[in-house]
Amino acid sequence: MAIETSLRPFSLRDAAGAQYHFPTTRLALLCFVHEECQTCALSMPLIEETHRAFGSAVDVWAIGQDTPGNATLIERHGLTLPMLDDDALAVSFAYDLDTVPAIFLADAEGRALQSFIGFGKGDWQRVHAELASLSGLAAPEVDWDAYPESRPGCGSRSVEPGIAERLIAESEGSPLRARRVDIGEHDDIHEFMFDQGLTDGLPVVPPTPERVLRMLSGTKRDAQEEVAVVPPNMAPATVEKIAINAVMAGCKPEYLPVVLTAVEAMCTDEFNIHGVSATTMGATPMMLINGPIRDKIGLNYKLGALGPGHRANSAIGRAVRLVLRNVGGGKPGGTERSTLSNPAKLALCFAEWEERAPWEPYHVEHGFQPEDSVVTLFAATGGPTMIVDQTSRDARQIGGSIGMAMEAVAHPKAHGASDTFLVLCPEHLDTLQTNGWTKDELRARIQEASSRPLRELLQDEHSGAGVPRDRFGADGPTEEQLDRLIPKFADPSSIHIVVAGSDAGKFSSIFQGWATGPRGSQIVSRKIEEA
Repeated sequence: MAIETSLRPFSLRDAAGAQYHFPTTRLALLCFVHEECQTCALSMPLIEETHRAFGSAVDVWAIGQDTPGNATLIERHGLTLPMLDDDALAVSFAYDLDTVPAIFLADAEGRALQSFIGFGKGDWQRVHAELASLSGLAAPEVDWDAYPESRPGCGSRSVEPGIAERLIAESEGSPLRARRVDIGEHDDIHEFMFDQGLTDGLPVVPPTPERVLRMLSGTKRDAQEEVAVVPPNMAPATVEKIAINAVMAGCKPEYLPVVLTAVEAMCTDEFNIHGVSATTMGATPMMLINGPIRDKIGLNYKLGALGPGHRANSAIGRAVRLVLRNVGGGKPGGTERSTLSNPAKLALCFAEWEERAPWEPYHVEHGFQPEDSVVTLFAATGGPTMIVDQTSRDARQIGGSIGMAMEAVAHPKAHGASDTFLVLCPEHLDTLQTNGWTKDELRARIQEASSRPLRELLQDEHSGAGVPRDRFGADGPTEEQLDRLIPKFADPSSIHIVVAGSDAGKFSSIFQGWATGPRGSQIVSRKIEEA
């Protein structure tokens, strides 16, 4: 084991509460052990014999890593030497232990003379020889034949998952800078989070330092790097703050690059998350994921792609919403003023089943490489609205059927509509492929099937929604104008098409968009930089 010239000073107590300080001004033998380690159990009689032989001149201490286990060791081996409690593992962490038993021989000033890990007969014989030489006392008589030549040690508790992250978080070199909140010993931490307004109405995972550090392992970005400024409060979102909300949402560390990129995209001027949140229409970011990261982190794009039951989808979508809430201050009743709101405001994230379609996947269609992992944000105000067609048998039929269903987006009389996402199910895709249709052919058929003459789109006694007659002057529209066909969407490119869902079931879905363009929200896609 590599050791420092001077060992770190420390103070620990024994079971009776007596305080022990290192360095001790005498020779010291520090023996780190824990109760469940069989090699520690093998070593304990030797440690006790060393104490009995040299204890008048040498401080021989056992440093136990588990307080209940320390008592077991004392009773089992009849120990008389001091057994110190390092159940917080701060000293074990400071000594960079990965294995126990770990033995350190130090002089009166705390300088290391010898050290070894595990059990080694020769190592113990050398320690006894040096202690005898330095103290002038006789080494204990040991039946060395009863011991093996060597035996490997066990993992130190300071490197166990969860514990290691906590110890790093508590160390001076911790990357965490967020304000820590202490709660009462008898307070319910989950109720505390609700009371502080830190949740979306569902329980969240408490963001302890060790959990946040574990989350930060999912990215190479500096914890204090500013990722975005989050409206409406225009608060800076650092990698650390986003990681905290990712923990609360239930993310794994490997999800963090997606969350970071989605927050970046959400806070662009083009996406306009302030407007998306504040509109009474109930808009929310819909997140579409493309590229290799889909399978790497287990994003669902098949059976139940738009629903619950899949951790990556739900947690990523929720994490972005929690950042908006807890960092940006976008909370219902504040700047968020949705008339009815939208269940998708809890989480809306899914991936495209790229391999299922003969078309380019969405991110490639928009200029990215197939091997790029990409997140796309779309301001969805409604959906998913289901399209049920189980009987169309060719591309023109199913395309027309989809177009008729999409005419209801916002309102059947609302033509010239904003961007809309069509999530095409595999069986509907297969029907389109009976005629080998492309996306553009499907878009053209949707526009054709959803076009209506102006006369059917005017406001009338049946509906106040629609085109006002006075837009055409006092005399209203001419007959020629009344007969003019108006397509549902302002442009075929406003119809965004992706494939997802199971192979069984002829049910596609529509996500209705909010106001399109500079006056509202534009679709934003960003490449995900993975760790």
